[in-house]
Amino acid sequence: MTHPTYPHLLEPLTLGAGPDALTLRNRVVMGSMHTGLEDHPWDIDKLSEFFAERARGGVGLIITGGYAPTKRGWLKPFASEMTNRLHAMRHQRVTGAVHEAGGAIALQVLHAGRYGYHPLSQSASDKKSPITPFKPHAMSSKEVDHTATAFAKSVSLARKAGYDAVEIMGSEGYLINQFLAARTNDRDDQWGGSAARRMHFPVEVVRRSRELVGDDFPIVYRISLLDLVEGGQTWEETAELALHLEAAGVTVFNTGIGWHEARVPTIITQVPRGAWRSYTARLKQVVEVPVCASNRINTPELAEDIIASGDADLVSMARPLLADPAFVAKAMDERADEINTCIACNQACLDHVFSNERASCLVNPRACHETELVLTPTMRKQTVAVVGAGPAGLAAATSAAERGFAVTLFEASPELGGQFRLAMAVPGKEDFADTLRYFTRRLEVLGVDVRLSTRATPDDLAVFDQVVVATGVEPRMPEIPGIDHPSVASYADVLSGRVVPGKRVAVIGAGGIGVDVSVFLTHEPEDLDDWMAHWGVGDPALHEGGLTEAKPRTPAREVTLIQRKTTPIGIGLGKTSGWAHRAVLKQSKVTMVSGATYDRIDDQGVHVIVDGTPRVVACDTVVVCAGQDSVRGLYDVLDHRSAHLIGGADVAAELDAKRAIKQGTEVVAGL
Repeated sequence: MTHPTYPHLLEPLTLGAGPDALTLRNRVVMGSMHTGLEDHPWDIDKLSEFFAERARGGVGLIITGGYAPTKRGWLKPFASEMTNRLHAMRHQRVTGAVHEAGGAIALQVLHAGRYGYHPLSQSASDKKSPITPFKPHAMSSKEVDHTATAFAKSVSLARKAGYDAVEIMGSEGYLINQFLAARTNDRDDQWGGSAARRMHFPVEVVRRSRELVGDDFPIVYRISLLDLVEGGQTWEETAELALHLEAAGVTVFNTGIGWHEARVPTIITQVPRGAWRSYTARLKQVVEVPVCASNRINTPELAEDIIASGDADLVSMARPLLADPAFVAKAMDERADEINTCIACNQACLDHVFSNERASCLVNPRACHETELVLTPTMRKQTVAVVGAGPAGLAAATSAAERGFAVTLFEASPELGGQFRLAMAVPGKEDFADTLRYFTRRLEVLGVDVRLSTRATPDDLAVFDQVVVATGVEPRMPEIPGIDHPSVASYADVLSGRVVPGKRVAVIGAGGIGVDVSVFLTHEPEDLDDWMAHWGVGDPALHEGGLTEAKPRTPAREVTLIQRKTTPIGIGLGKTSGWAHRAVLKQSKVTMVSGATYDRIDDQGVHVIVDGTPRVVACDTVVVCAGQDSVRGLYDVLDHRSAHLIGGADVAAELDAKRAIKQGTEVVAGL
C-alpha cells in the first residue's frame, strides 16, 4: 500500500535480480559511520544492539563502519578488519541481531590508504596526507594486485557472516580514491599513468568481488562525485568510471562528496540541506543501476522530494539515524514532528571518532551506548520537578517522563530552549531549532506539566520527590573600565535581537560564542548558489576536482574579534568543523587580535595593549562574549539529598549542549 505522505521514500526496492535478490522495505539507507565499537571484539554485543535498534526503527538498509581488507588498510592500529573466518563468525552476532529485528545490513570494506593513522600505511604513491603524520609506503604492482584480491576476499567473508550486501568504499579520499586521482597517483605501471589506468584498481576490486560472490549478492560502490581537492577527478572521468564499475558488477551506487582533506565543508551544519543532490542526479543520468543520494539530508520531507523528483533512487542518512533510531518508523506512522533531527554539529560523532573516542550524538546521548544508558521504567512512582528548560532541563524532563515519573517542568522565561534558542539564531545553525521542536513535541506526547513564565521557589519544590535543577548560565561581564558604557552589549542581547549593533563592532572573547557572534554580525543572506560560490565549488565538468576560484564575501559589518589568549583564534573549536568556522571568519574579513590586555572602553571604542603597544579598536558597538557564570542560587538553598544539579548550572564551560543533554539523561537514568 502506498504511503500517503512519503510514497517514494517508503516504497520497497529490489536490489539485483534472481532468486537471492535483496528487497529493501524502503529507500532509507543508514550510511556508514565508524563508531569505535567496530575495533574491539569485546564490543560486538554493543555494536549488535546499536544496529538492531536502528533495524527496529524501520531503516531499509544499514551499512556498517569500514572494515579493512588487510592490516595495512587499518584506519588506526588494530582497527576493524574483515580478513578471516573468525571475523566472519563473530559478525554473525551482528547480522543475526539485525535480521531478528527485521532489518538488512551491509558490511563496508574500506582500505584507509594514506589516511591510515599508523606507520604501516600504504598508497598508490608515497605522498603524505595532510591529515595524518605518517608517510605511506608506495605499493608495488604485486601489492596492488594482492590488495584487489583482498578486497574481494573480504566481500566473500561478509557474505559468510550473514551480511545481506557489501559496500566498497571508493570515496572520501581513501585508498581507492587515491588510485583514481592524479593528486595521489603518480605511478607509471598498469595501475596509473593515465585516467584509464588509474581506474583499473577499483574495477578489478569489483570484478574480483563479483566473481567470488556470484551474480545475486548486492555490491554497493560508494563513488566520489566531487573530490573537492586539487588534482581530483573530472566529471568525465567519474562518469566513465561509473560505467566500467557497473559493467564489472556494481548493484547500487552510493555517493560521496569531498575528500577528508578537502577545504570545503560537506556535511556540517553550515552546509545547506540537500546541497549535493544535483550531483547525484547527474550520476543517475549516466548509469542504469539505482543511485543513492547522501550528505545533509536529515528530514523525511527532503528525502521524499529527492526521490520523487528523480534525483536519486535511495537516500543515505548516517547521522540522522544516530540522532533518532526510530526515524523511519515515525515517518511511517505520520509522526515526523516527533523525529529527533540531526543538527549536523559533529560534536559527539565525528569529533569523538577523530579523537579516538566512541561516537555518540549531541541530541541523543544513548547513541552507541544503548546497552549502558538505559531508561528503564520506574518501579516506584515518584514526582519529579525539573527547573529550567534549556537543553539539560529538556533532556531531564523528557527522560524522566519516558521512565514513567510524573514530571513538572518550570521555566522562568515565556519560551523553552534557554541558550539553545540563542544558538539557533547564528547563520548556519538554523537546524538547532529542530531540537527545540522535538523537545516541545516530546513534552506534549509524554504529558509533562510545563509551566512557562514561572520562577520556581523552594516552597514550590518541597512537594516533589526529586528535583533536577537546570537553571543554566548568565553571560559574564568582565571587570574592564567602561564595561557599563552605552555601546556595550552581551552576546545574549545581540543574538536575541534586543540590541542591534552598529556597522563597526568589537567582539570581546574569541571562544565558540565569540566566533558564532562574529559570523552572526558579518553574515549576509545567501542561497545555495551563493554558498557554493563562496567556497569555490565549481562544475567538475569544467573544473578538475570540482574546485574553482572562490567568490569573495561582502560582510554586513566590520568586525574585530579580540581575545586575551595568545593562541590562534578558534583553535579550541570542534575537531572536524572548527577549520570551516575559522575559514568563514577570514572570508568575512574579520580582524583577529590575540594576546590583548583590555585597558578601557569609551566613546572611541575598546582600548587594548598588544605586545606592549596601546591601540584602539574603533567601533560603534562592543559585544561581550567573555564566558558565563552558573545560575545556581536555587540549588544552594535546597535539600541536596533529593536535588540534582545539571547543565550550565553545574559547570559553566562555554555553552556545552553535548554535556548538558548527556548529563540530564544520565541523572534521570540513575533515579
